[in-house]
Amino acid sequence: MSKYTIIVCDHIHRSGLDLLAKDSEVTLLNLADLPKDELKRELYKADVAITRSSTEVNIDFLDSASKLRAVVRAGVGVDNVDIENSSKRGVVVMNVPTANTIAAVELTCAHILSAIRNFPDVNTQLKVERKWKREDWYGTELKGKKLGIIGFGNIGSRVGKRMKAFEMEVIAYDPYINPTKATDIGIAYTRNFDDILSCDIITIHTPKNKETINMIDTPQIAKMKDGVILINCARGGLYNEDALEVALKSKKVRWAGIDVFTKEPATSNKLLDAKNIYVTPHIGANTLESQEKIAVQAAQAALEAARGSSFPNALNLPIKENELPSFMKAYLELMQKMAFFAIQVNKDEVRSVTLEAEGEIKEYLSSLSTFALVGILNATVGDKVNYVNAPYVAQERGIEIKLDGKESKGIYKNQIKLTLLTQKGTFSVSGTVFNENTPKIVNINNFALDIEPKGKMILFRNNDTPGVIGFIGTTLAKHNINIADFRLGRYGKEALALIVVDDAVSQNVLDELSSLEDCISIKYAVL
Repeated sequence: MSKYTIIVCDHIHRSGLDLLAKDSEVTLLNLADLPKDELKRELYKADVAITRSSTEVNIDFLDSASKLRAVVRAGVGVDNVDIENSSKRGVVVMNVPTANTIAAVELTCAHILSAIRNFPDVNTQLKVERKWKREDWYGTELKGKKLGIIGFGNIGSRVGKRMKAFEMEVIAYDPYINPTKATDIGIAYTRNFDDILSCDIITIHTPKNKETINMIDTPQIAKMKDGVILINCARGGLYNEDALEVALKSKKVRWAGIDVFTKEPATSNKLLDAKNIYVTPHIGANTLESQEKIAVQAAQAALEAARGSSFPNALNLPIKENELPSFMKAYLELMQKMAFFAIQVNKDEVRSVTLEAEGEIKEYLSSLSTFALVGILNATVGDKVNYVNAPYVAQERGIEIKLDGKESKGIYKNQIKLTLLTQKGTFSVSGTVFNENTPKIVNINNFALDIEPKGKMILFRNNDTPGVIGFIGTTLAKHNINIADFRLGRYGKEALALIVVDDAVSQNVLDELSSLEDCISIKYAVL
């Protein structure tokens, strides 16, 4: 089997590189130290590229990467990625939106505390000027103050929780969430933006787009309290910098805490001249913990994209995410993984695919079917399949698609099931998502299981007799293959073991496992 080539264009944490390097299906090219003009000459090798902010994924980049199927931006922002032209060329763009969440949350809190108590200036006076003048530094308290949060996603919501611990009154504005996301944790929710503008402290946590650029400008500042504190640790340009400069000089804005700027590096930005602003050089993700998480999640996404099993956090899929409920994205990724898993353990011509959905998820069967087809066809057709052409490719191959939506009857609020019909018979796999982001396979061919669909997986079906589990463990140990997870389902007089291992499994090992008299079948899949 030919290997996938993953090119790392910018520096990422060693843990991510190690994850890529140890995968036997991958050729890793770490070209982070190459000048960008030399990097361009190597891009033709890439099936997947991992980038950070230093590499522009523009038309020149895309022209050079002729067989590229996906780009993983190791971080949140994708300002340096031409998503429109990537989409036209069938390149899926992904980011890593949650790995730096805690780091960004804590930096926001640090800016709020610095502004309320003037910590940086107090430090400078004592440490640099060697003056002990306590009377110069009367701050105010957070208790009883009103905090307005614009954007109540992963970061904004966590800032709100932490500021509640200071006994602040917290109010959230985000027209794209269910209000209960705020109210269930004791935070007020508003659809009236003026409610936010009346707060003592305002912090913004939105993406940067046409709707949010200059979201806070001169008219909005004019409506604010005199002496308001403004915080931005999200994206540069959400506050109009000209308007903010004027407001800082007039003291309309008492203090500002800013980590991001319209143009970076911002060493000559005029805001730096203001005496009542605390600044940091875009360090929202700069913790050791977040850098490791970013690298590992980016590497895992690159591996899944290279195989075609899923495209985690894809930004240019043919769905309008703001028209889908928040739980839906995890089900789309789960459906594609289930399909990719099913076709790997049933290497045969597919005659039909039946998709069943129970619960609220039944309303989105059409989107689920697209993701299922991409999972199936990626394993058989390869990188010529994308989310636009998958239904047409399936039709050309004579694959019948059947959709069946049902009310929830089982133990799960939402559940999806995929059944493949091939020349050899049928194979079904069911799954659900826990806590909105933890996908699980819960049933395979009537065998109840509970396992995350990821990694190298052995599917071992056998007569339910003593000694089978011991034989599996001993055989794998003999070949120095470590078991990472082992799940067992029983149905009638048979058992089904799903074994996740750390190391690649050769055909020789599978043959040895199948030699057990009670073995009915053995399959292998990599997700």
